[in-house]
Amino acid sequence: MAIKRNQRQRKKMHLAEFQELGFLVNWQFAENTPIEQVDETVDRFIRDVIQPNGLAYEGSGYLHWEGLVCLEKLGKCDENHRTLVKNWLEQNGLQQIEISELFDIWWDYPAK
Repeated sequence: MAIKRNQRQRKKMHLAEFQELGFLVNWQFAENTPIEQVDETVDRFIRDVIQPNGLAYEGSGYLHWEGLVCLEKLGKCDENHRTLVKNWLEQNGLQQIEISELFDIWWDYPAK
């Protein structure tokens, strides 16, 4: 039996209409890529894909990067966001690209 929650509770718990979906992203630069090129590529990734699409990226790395992509505001990423990120990474020569399925970023559940 499902627990009934009021709107305040759903918002506080990030449930139902307040659920937030995102996805994990991992990629690698070629061995011996200069740090300046890594910085420039990550800056372009944020400038070209993340910011214009209302996304947020939290991640880190050097030659191997991993992080979380979600919406900057409350909401749900969708398949289009996953495709945008994957295509940009592929078109910019990054390697071993992995994009997870969408999941609830608060509760780590698969998207419904």
